[in-house]
Amino acid sequence: MTQFTVTRRRLLAMGAGLAALSATPAFAATDATPLHVLKDPDCSCCGAWIGIVEFEGFVVTTDFASATDLMQYKLDNGIPEALVSCHTARVGGYMIEGHVPVADMRRLLSERPDAIGLAVPGMPWGSPGMGPEAEREAYDVFLIHRDGSTTVFSHYPAA
Repeated sequence: MTQFTVTRRRLLAMGAGLAALSATPAFAATDATPLHVLKDPDCSCCGAWIGIVEFEGFVVTTDFASATDLMQYKLDNGIPEALVSCHTARVGGYMIEGHVPVADMRRLLSERPDAIGLAVPGMPWGSPGMGPEAEREAYDVFLIHRDGSTTVFSHYPAA
């Protein structure tokens, strides 16, 4: 039978390892960005986008709304009618309309412009949650300014 002797060195090493392991979940939880989505309960592409966002580390909560209530929510929160898509999210004080790529959301949260948020109007093929990126059609991500005007935040060419 092997006897395990706890030396001072082993005790310190185990303590350091335990501290590192216990800190990891706490760090992950505090690093995660909460994102709330309002969507139609029957929209499957919204679910695909949510899955991508969750995989990328966002903590997502979801509520469902009728088409009428969802459209009213978009308009009440500054999303121009010409930029609407199938789902609307709120993250870090910004609105996210439609199939916005995670990289653009991270850039928005990093740069913190004085704006309402980002929008990908419609449901472009190959945008996150809308089919394979390798078959992507060209689309733009728009920054919605507080006065309702927009500028192109990112452009994604056709694949």
